[in-house]
Amino acid sequence: MPDHSLTSPAPAPDVGNRRFDGTPRVIVTRHLMPSVEARMKELFDTTLNPEDAPLSRAQLTAAVQNCDVLVPTVTDRIDAALIDAASDRLGLIASFGAGTDHIDLAAARRRGIIVTNTPGVFTDDTADLAMSMIIGVPRRVREGVSLVRRGQWTGWTPSGMLGRQIGGKVLGIVGMGRIGQAVAYRARAFGLSIAYHNRHRLPQSVETMFGAQYVEQLDELVAMSDILTLHCPASDKTVGMMDERRIGLMKQGASLINTARGDLVDQDALVHALQSGHLAGAGLDVYPEEPRVDERLFAHPNVMTLPHIGSATVEGREASGEKVIANIRFWMDGHRPPDQVLEGLV
Repeated sequence: MPDHSLTSPAPAPDVGNRRFDGTPRVIVTRHLMPSVEARMKELFDTTLNPEDAPLSRAQLTAAVQNCDVLVPTVTDRIDAALIDAASDRLGLIASFGAGTDHIDLAAARRRGIIVTNTPGVFTDDTADLAMSMIIGVPRRVREGVSLVRRGQWTGWTPSGMLGRQIGGKVLGIVGMGRIGQAVAYRARAFGLSIAYHNRHRLPQSVETMFGAQYVEQLDELVAMSDILTLHCPASDKTVGMMDERRIGLMKQGASLINTARGDLVDQDALVHALQSGHLAGAGLDVYPEEPRVDERLFAHPNVMTLPHIGSATVEGREASGEKVIANIRFWMDGHRPPDQVLEGLV
């Protein structure tokens, strides 16, 4: 990979309908890794957010009116109204993270604003975390940790803290992109049978590699899975996809894992299925109204509630920041950024 950090940025040629001289003004909405922020300060006229407090709507509006490049994260809502309020100088939204459902891509395109993301760098990290819950929920890990920490564990017994084996069980994967495939790769080593649902069927060679069975109808996959794990983006077609009806199709004693987007799951329906005993447990790293977490989830002994840490590794966050920098530099030089998001292809 070429090192684009060896020379200082030169005045960029026309990019779309824009031209700027000197160094672009870059506003970053959240605190990033120190090495990434230091490099941004070297290369660009950069405004950072060292306090790491989420920007208010007014602050975001002020930002898009006073920068050439906005670097938001997946928790910043960059909707059509915000984009319409941007000044003509805003030419690039270089988002930190793989998801793009927080950005109105159509509105950005209408304004001639390029949008980039940072795909690929969090694949293994998120798959690792999902796998920890795919194992941990059937084995009641969260419940066991709580028992020990409360001082209520009375010692080993033949019938104590019985969970379920995962070998031979069916793992249903909803969304077989980079992360879904990385989960399948890991899960096969644990003896899980892999079934998946995707917008498009994978090539037979890929299915053979993972030993994966394609299931065309999502309802059928839900009904056959012992453990169901979600790895699809949030969209008009997927928000609320795991509603009361669909959760009701899940096997008695099945588990639901979600490291994708909180909006994919109807929280009331999930809580009801847990309280009734229809589901044995759940592993959740994302929630509909983050950082708020439905307190009813805490009452169930076998729900793993994690604070959106699927991508939280030093290596992943540094790599994501480096991708942001590369995208900005390509754009500055008048070239198409390597991670440009094209509307309709995400």
